[in-house]
Amino acid sequence: MTISSSPIRYLTVNQKAIAKIKASKQFQRRRRQYGSDDDISDEDEAARALYEENHAPIAGQMENCEICEKRFTVTAYSRAGPDGGLLCPKCTKDLDKEEGTARKKRKTAAGKARRQLQSNLLDGIYPGAKDLMTLCIETLAKNVELAESFGDLPAPLIDRLAAILSKKRLMSPSTLDLFLIPGADTITVYDAAKLSSDDFIRIFQIVPTVKHLRLRNAIQFKNKVMDHLLGTTVKLESLSLHGSNLVDDETWDRYLTEKGSHLRSLKVYHTDGHFGDEQIELLGRTCPDLHRLKICHNQKVTDAGIEHIKNLPNLQHLSLEIYKTTTSGPYVEVLNSVGPNLRTLSLATVQYIDDGVLEAIHENCQNISKLRITDNEVLTDQGFTNLFTNWYNPPLTYIDFHKCRHIDASQPRENPDNVGLGSNGFEALMTHSGSALKHLNVHSCRHISLETFESVFAEGKTYPELQKIDLSFCQSVNDFVVGSIFRACPNLKTLKVFGNFGVKDVKVPKGRILIGVPNALGMQIEGTGEVDGEGRVI
Repeated sequence: MTISSSPIRYLTVNQKAIAKIKASKQFQRRRRQYGSDDDISDEDEAARALYEENHAPIAGQMENCEICEKRFTVTAYSRAGPDGGLLCPKCTKDLDKEEGTARKKRKTAAGKARRQLQSNLLDGIYPGAKDLMTLCIETLAKNVELAESFGDLPAPLIDRLAAILSKKRLMSPSTLDLFLIPGADTITVYDAAKLSSDDFIRIFQIVPTVKHLRLRNAIQFKNKVMDHLLGTTVKLESLSLHGSNLVDDETWDRYLTEKGSHLRSLKVYHTDGHFGDEQIELLGRTCPDLHRLKICHNQKVTDAGIEHIKNLPNLQHLSLEIYKTTTSGPYVEVLNSVGPNLRTLSLATVQYIDDGVLEAIHENCQNISKLRITDNEVLTDQGFTNLFTNWYNPPLTYIDFHKCRHIDASQPRENPDNVGLGSNGFEALMTHSGSALKHLNVHSCRHISLETFESVFAEGKTYPELQKIDLSFCQSVNDFVVGSIFRACPNLKTLKVFGNFGVKDVKVPKGRILIGVPNALGMQIEGTGEVDGEGRVI
């Protein structure tokens, strides 16, 4: 009874399976691919073929390899061949090897394109079609080894070429020749790491008319080069040296004494144990017309050296990043002396200056447009509030107060003394400078409350000039705050929200870039909707 009924049950099951296949979407799609019903003369046969195609042999059964026709045992890892059959382990391995190279290349190309997009966004290059000038410059940069000269290219384009070549690590002694144009007054090398001392000497030999020299990563700019410069007729008005830590103090003294009278701008970065208090003191006697002074990542200057800056009466731009411990007194002395003439002021990594410096800025600086004070653990919210309240200085265009906050590892959320930029200071800042502000950085100022953000960027308030904002690690920032910022800042280009886990589901308008959202889609998101529309949902 059991034996006689098995074929019947099998036939019934098979018919039900075929009927189910004929009613499936896969079978209907196949019918539409033929173009008409007449092309499938026997629907049962077509359904049976599709059934057999979908029900390949199960693991443990024997099958012939589609390619080599060798008999093998089917496993869960047996793969289908080009014509739908199964492949033996050897043919499977050969096919995987052939396809693996192409698949890896496609994956690598896609990853490279994605990383390039992220790099462009961080550099401020936004998605979209590039203009013809940009395409020409990039093409020339890719084929710079074929170029003999830049001809009559204007200075701004040559500067862009120098930046692109430096980013690609293509600035070499041979490439440098293209930028040494006789009669030029400006030479900029953004990455001079591959240049030797003789290459720097060649700059003064070929372009004796240079007045503005900017060299970054100028490791081989040594005493030898400075000695040659002192023996020429070159009169530099602007000198910017980055990484030239092999020029000793005596050589700096000679240069400032013999050619300092021509200087209008001096920028010195990463000089390690050189260029200290004695050289700053010498500036007051030898560089009477110095308008801009920038000393960054310096390990030698102390309070005594900072105080000597007060002897530069014509100083308009001051930027300091000193790594020795400094106090408020010298900064106050400098501001009392040169503060009224300052246009920009940058005090980076000033851990221990107090509210007295903010008070000196409030009293003496009434013409600055850029203010940076960073990495401080002493300034209070009341000090920032007093700075911006009834300040006669016009609205600032650039403000950077990142990492001005209270630090206590044992009680990180407690701030009984209101240390750092807090709610009141931030509200006073936006009230004073919000109308003209273009760049705002309050990274890690975590004591600004949610209510303050909602109030500052409330509906009806507009900040038409704001283009870049960094609110990273301001823990109260959430989706509502980000949406309010997009609405209140119509010209905003970039908003950074690293470390703000309250930002989860925000709509980014078209043309805006939101950086730092902690999700699986990545940290860079550009809206694709209309500026005033729904935008793209993260």
